[in-house]
Amino acid sequence: MPGTADETTVVETEVLDFLHAYFRSTDIAAADDIFALGLVNSLFAMELVLFVEKKFGIRVEDEDLELDNFRSAAAMADLVTRKRNAAAGS
Repeated sequence: MPGTADETTVVETEVLDFLHAYFRSTDIAAADDIFALGLVNSLFAMELVLFVEKKFGIRVEDEDLELDNFRSAAAMADLVTRKRNAAAGS
């Protein structure tokens, strides 16, 4: 069933793995604001969007392109869960 705590944890872990591949020397937790930490520029922000779409099989729409949806691994996991739930409900 979409939207379970286990699913959210898996998404968070996969996002963190992606972030750690780029920022090996930075310890990033699921709730850390990667924009406030200065880790993200506009090009990397687009890479995040593409990663989320490809990895989790969702479409990030224009209305989803808000910083709050991409500030942290937890926020991205919430976005993926919302998008999957919306797709399952349609």
